[in-house]
Amino acid sequence: MNLNLSEHIVRTVVVAPTERIDAFSAPGLRTALDQQLTNGAKRFVLDLSNVPFLDSAGMAVLVSLMKRARERGGDVRLVWPTEEAARRIIKLTKFDRVFSMSDTAEAALADF
Repeated sequence: MNLNLSEHIVRTVVVAPTERIDAFSAPGLRTALDQQLTNGAKRFVLDLSNVPFLDSAGMAVLVSLMKRARERGGDVRLVWPTEEAARRIIKLTKFDRVFSMSDTAEAALADF
């Protein structure tokens, strides 16, 4: 019997920042995510559970990552922050309607 086999491996990366994602830290996060994209990652879980605050620069990194991941056939899932200030920003900007949100990284991974 002749068989044609092909294996498809899609890399999923879990990124868990533990500090504010603001104008000062966003460039470093963007660089780290760019490196993962360059190395072939297509699906991302951003575990924001330990992020106390997000500003517009941080939000821009998330949107940019989603756009670039989707261009490569991937996507991005977010984990809800536990800090109310960060949760409020996500709700006010309606990011919870743009991104698939989960309570844990494990749930976000299972959502793929």
